[in-house]
Amino acid sequence: MESSATFNRALSTVFSFQVMLAFLLGSLIWILAWGKNNDPDIWWHMRNAEYLIQTHHFPNQDMYSFTAEGDPWINHAWLAEIPYYLAWRTGRLLGIDILWISVAELIFGGLLYLCWRSSGNLKASVVACGLCSFLAVVSFGPRTILFGYACLVALQIVLERFRSRGRGPLWLIPPLMCLWINTHASWPLGFMVFGIFVASGLFEGQWGRIESVRWSRSALTKLIVTGAAGAAAVFVNPFGWLLVRYPIDLGSKQKLNVAHIQEWMSVDFHEARGKIILLLLIGLLMAAMVRKKTWRLAEVGWLMLAIVMGLTYVRFLFFLAIIAAPILARFLDFIPPYDRKSDRPLINLVAIGSLLFAGIQYYPHPSEAVLEEMLAEEYPVQIVEYLKSHPPAGRLINDYLWGGFLIWHDRDLKVFIDSRVDIFEYAGVFADYVDLVDIKNVDQIVDKYKIRYVLFSANGRLTRLLEHDPNWKPIYRDSLSVLFEKTNLKTDL
Repeated sequence: MESSATFNRALSTVFSFQVMLAFLLGSLIWILAWGKNNDPDIWWHMRNAEYLIQTHHFPNQDMYSFTAEGDPWINHAWLAEIPYYLAWRTGRLLGIDILWISVAELIFGGLLYLCWRSSGNLKASVVACGLCSFLAVVSFGPRTILFGYACLVALQIVLERFRSRGRGPLWLIPPLMCLWINTHASWPLGFMVFGIFVASGLFEGQWGRIESVRWSRSALTKLIVTGAAGAAAVFVNPFGWLLVRYPIDLGSKQKLNVAHIQEWMSVDFHEARGKIILLLLIGLLMAAMVRKKTWRLAEVGWLMLAIVMGLTYVRFLFFLAIIAAPILARFLDFIPPYDRKSDRPLINLVAIGSLLFAGIQYYPHPSEAVLEEMLAEEYPVQIVEYLKSHPPAGRLINDYLWGGFLIWHDRDLKVFIDSRVDIFEYAGVFADYVDLVDIKNVDQIVDKYKIRYVLFSANGRLTRLLEHDPNWKPIYRDSLSVLFEKTNLKTDL
């Protein structure tokens, strides 16, 4: 009898409704993550990590292009590159896929905890995380920024524990900021969140449904010391002040990058993503008017910051998702809470088993072969072998999105450009590339860089132009790419 009771308790715990809900959220993240393994940065990230591991030196100048070769460059995500490289060494594309999806699941696990702390309702928390995952999907893929968002969630957990208990592991924040700056340049978000958190406690009062409680002298002292230690910690990096300055340079000097790269574009409300964001904002507004819930002053500041950044630059929609989810969960607390007495472990087990069966039976298996096929739909996989067996006898202009892929797969080829936009904008190369894809000054750009070959998408505007230009001939073509060679070479080539 005792063993039977122990088994029933274990069954109730392992297959509780709470576990089933968490499994459901994890399944949603996995479904949304499927097929998003084609980030163009991952290839040069791995090349950097390989160089670091093999030489024990940080790359501090361009080594991969002929247009910016030797120019100084800061590898601002060096620490996040190493796990991806090791994942490739261990499991190639499948290893990378498992790594980044695991990081995404970890982020949402922490976010689920924050939502539960905010609402006390696990059902509402899962719904809030599920809704906000459709915003976060913009940053899904093998990207170093995921490590930055993992640091953000960890920071919010520490701050929430300090706010709710009057104490918390603030000592974790300085090493967390040190880790953050070495993994991704999004670390200023951490100081913005921390700064709003501290500043909100400088005021005491209630303004409508917004309230704030003043910090005690002891708590404020701890926060100030923590902030100062965190500010000092970001200087613990291989590049010193230069890495700290990098986000400032991005915002002030990389104008073409921000103007032309898709993830720096503003939200388009005509697209499905824009409509989801609009519904989320309308829902929060309606909830604020109808539901008699108080807002903490810090929450208002965080949400305003996240809305401005998320609507201005789509890459920060994940940031908006992380900030909005705990607030949304609290407004969804009308959903009936979890009741342990009505829990049915066997039904939960069947539900979990059904999800697993459906995933195995009807969803594509994430095998290496499947991932290779998906890769070939986005990158010039077939032409790599041709380039290795027929090395170009001159300089080649390549598609911007393919630069990193070529850097990783053809070590002897120097590219024209890749997705390290910063160094190419400083060198003036990115401006020329923008003109090139807009069919402006094509001949002048070709002559300027002494170009003999052009490798572009088979459906690109430049490809259609060169197909009708007698000075160019296609020497290789597949379903995705075309390689052109110039026929009337100048003598200085």
